[in-house]
Amino acid sequence: MKTVLFPVLGAVAVFAAGVTPSIAGDRYADRPPVMVSPDLSAPWVLQLGQAPGVVRQNRQVVQQRRLRLAQPDRVQTAAVQPPAKRMVARPQINPIYLPQEVDYDGGQKPGTIVIDTTQNFLYLVEKNGKARRYGVGTGKPGFEWSGTHKITNKREWPDWRPPAQMIKREAAKGRYLPTYLAGGAENPLGARALYLGTTEYRIHGTNQPWTIGGAVSSGCIRMRNEDVVDLYERVNVGTTVEVI
Repeated sequence: MKTVLFPVLGAVAVFAAGVTPSIAGDRYADRPPVMVSPDLSAPWVLQLGQAPGVVRQNRQVVQQRRLRLAQPDRVQTAAVQPPAKRMVARPQINPIYLPQEVDYDGGQKPGTIVIDTTQNFLYLVEKNGKARRYGVGTGKPGFEWSGTHKITNKREWPDWRPPAQMIKREAAKGRYLPTYLAGGAENPLGARALYLGTTEYRIHGTNQPWTIGGAVSSGCIRMRNEDVVDLYERVNVGTTVEVI
C-alpha cells in the first residue's frame, strides 16, 4: 500500500497547486526581454513611485530639466552670447573738407595742383575759373614747407619706408617705427601716393581720416583714401604742384 500511495499523493499535490508538469517546466524557459520606455516621464514609470527598489527623482530637479528641454534656444543663447563690445566714437570730419567744386581765380593754368597749407585745402585747377577742392592734412609746427614740384611717380597702395631721421626722432619719444611696411589698409600712406620731385614728401591717403583739416604730418600732404583715389585718376606724372 505504501508504494502505491506516495505516487498518488504526489500527483494530487501537484494538481492541488494548480500546476501541471508542462506548466511547471516553463519556469526554465527563456523569458521575453523587458522593454523599458526611454521617456522617464512615461505614465507607467510615474506609477512606480511607491514600488520597492524604485527611487523617485527630486521634483525640483525634474522641473528644471523639463524647463531646459522646453527652452533650448534661450538657454544656449544665454550661455554663448559674447560680452558687449565697448564702442569708441571717432571724431567726424568737418563737411567743409569734403570734395566740392568752387570758384578759383589764382591764375594757375588748368591741371595744376595748388595746396594751401594755411587753410588746409588742395585745389585742382579747372577751366573757366573753377577748381575741385579737397580737404587735406598738412605739416605740423616745425614741419611746414612751401615750393613748386612736379609729380614724379604714382603708386597704388604704396609701401612705406620711413626716413632715417623720422625713425630716430620717433624713437626718442618712445615710439619705434618699422624700417619697412608693405602697402595695405594699415599702412599710413593709405590707398594712393603721388611723389613730389626728389623730396621725401608725398600727397597720399591715410587710415586716419579724422585728421583731415589739421596740421598733423611730418610734411606730407594727407587726404582721405577716397579723395586721393579720385585725385590719382585725374592727374598724371609731370603735373605741377605748388605748395603755398
